[in-house]
Parts: sequence; structure tokens; C-alpha cells
Amino acid sequence: MTASKIVVMEGDQTGQELLEEALRVLSPDVIGAPLELQRFDLSLENRRKTNNQVVYEAAAAMRECGYGLKAATITPETKDDVGSPNAILRKEINGTVIVRTGRRIPGIAPPVGVFSPISVVRMAVDDAYGAKEWRETSDGDEIAYRTEKISRSVCRGVAEYAFQYAKRQNAKVFGGPKFTVSPIYEGMLKEEMDAAAKRYPEVAYEPQLIDATYALLLVKAGEALVIPALNRDGDCLSDLVLQMFGSIAGSESILLSLDDNWHPQVVMAEAPHGTAPSLQGKNVANPMAMILAGASLLAHSDDKQLQTASRAIYEATLEAVVSGMRTADLGGGTSTTEFTDNVIARVKTKLEVWSTLGENR
Repeated sequence: MTASKIVVMEGDQTGQELLEEALRVLSPDVIGAPLELQRFDLSLENRRKTNNQVVYEAAAAMRECGYGLKAATITPETKDDVGSPNAILRKEINGTVIVRTGRRIPGIAPPVGVFSPISVVRMAVDDAYGAKEWRETSDGDEIAYRTEKISRSVCRGVAEYAFQYAKRQNAKVFGGPKFTVSPIYEGMLKEEMDAAAKRYPEVAYEPQLIDATYALLLVKAGEALVIPALNRDGDCLSDLVLQMFGSIAGSESILLSLDDNWHPQVVMAEAPHGTAPSLQGKNVANPMAMILAGASLLAHSDDKQLQTASRAIYEATLEAVVSGMRTADLGGGTSTTEFTDNVIARVKTKLEVWSTLGENR
């Protein structure tokens, strides 16, 4: 895929502010390559105004070009409101896998002794989310029920992509579902993990139950890991993993729609955090995750120039932190715009130096 066009989905509150920072970094004047940005207003106000039609239009545009960059949006609590745009987008682009990677932020001491990357590859659909729920009264007690489902195809996609990703990253596939307690339901993912392990004998494989996975993460600090997970397990696990490295704002979140060969067909990137309304308008929020989300889209491109720009953005963002450019969540006093300005300057310098040296990064 060639990322010459990116669908940009605008959001709410701090989510929109951080999206604008990420787009500053993706400017052709910075990365040295033209990008066509097709923008859609997914703010809560406009979703209500269009009755979610704008969300469907954004999804259709992503299916056409293959790339999307989404700001954090508000999901209203009222049941009869417009709901979550993410749920619509995932369904419309057939997004089945979400990847979030915790990585060490140089110069920031993590709460635990981790230093190798940990990636969570989780289902983006089904499981506990979208299940039907109801309550009944029996013998004077109230009982709650919930229906859940997973599919063989989604389990296979999660397992296959986890092993593909682990192979590229020279990492170990680790963890898994609680298949001993739920051999029929959760065992389906374990079966697909085992099958993928046979297809990728060169990839280290250490299956664990989900509870053991949580416990062992604290002692697996020296290994790069890729963890396949059910939707609910992966949602909880990815938040834990990102915080293990010091900040949930230090990594991007990627939604993937896979083709018949389990390769990315549509890539949508966003920050894993929410809209942070208490930080809106204060110029103090950390833009790292949104900047890295933009870089991740360029990394999925077949265009060498965009791949080089992606590498420059990743390096520049982490180097900015090392140099002391730290927002409040990382214990510093750098403003949002100051951090982005520093990243932009570093990206420009890197690309100029690499071009001068004739290096193809």
C-alpha cells in the first residue's frame, strides 16, 4: 500500500488538539513528501447533526485509500445517543485486530523494570463487547446474563498477525486465553495460536493462561513479547502494558483490516488515550501518542520516502524526551506545542542529514 492519501478523522476536546499537533509533523514541509489529507468531522456535535452519517463516510474513504488517522472522540453515555464511532468504523472497514505496543521511553524510569517492547495483539470485535445483556429474578435473587461470541476467522487473524509481527520484531509470542477453564470458547484462540506456531517454527512461542500472563509480565522485562488476546483481555492488558512503561501517552494504537493472506488492507491509527477534557485549552497534554500514530501509518506504506519519514518521526519523538522535552505526565514542564516544535526540528534535521549522506534508512 502507498500512503499518498490519509483519511483524517477529527475529534473532541484534547483529542482534536493533539490531532492538529500530529498533522503539523506530517506536513510536506517537514517530511519532504506530499500527503493528501481527506478530513471528516467526527466530533460529537457533528455525529449528532448527521446521525452518524459522517462516520460511515469516513469509513468508506478509508476502505478506498487504506489509511486513517483518528482523534479521540467522546462516546455519550446515553443509550439512545449516537454511540461510539469506533464501533461503526471497526465494522465498516472490517477491522478485526488491534495492536498496541508498550516501549521504553528513554530517560523515563518505568514503574517496573521493563525495557524490551511488549505488543498486545487483540481482537477488535466480538467477545464481551456487543454482547446482549439482561437480568432475571429467580428465587428472590437477581441474576445477570450476557451472551458472547468469537469466530474462528478472527481468532486465526489475531494469531497469524501476532506471529507475523513477532517474526518481524524478533520477539516471542507469549501468553494467551484462559483455555483450561473455557476450552470451547477461549480454547478456540489457543487452537489458532498453536496452529500458527507450527507455521512459524522460527518464532519463539510460550503460551500461558491470561492470569499467569499478567503475573509473569513483571519478570519478563528482558524479552520482546507479542501477546495475542481476546477482545476484553486485550483491552485490559494493553492499558496495563502501556502504563508499565511510564505513560499511556507513549504509544500509538493501530486497528487493522486484514486481507485473505492476513496482511493489512486498511490501517487506522489513533492514540490509546481519551479526550482528557480537564486538559483542554491548557496546552499541556502529551502529543506523543498522536505523533507516533501518524508515523505508524507511514511505516505501513510501500513508499520508501514515507518509510524513511516514519523512522525519522519515531526517532525524533523519543529523542525529544531524552533531551528534556517532557510534558507534565512525564514529570516535566514542556507545553504541547513546544514538544511538537522540537520534534519537527529534529525530523527536518534527520531527513536533511540522511539525504546528504545518501543513506536509505
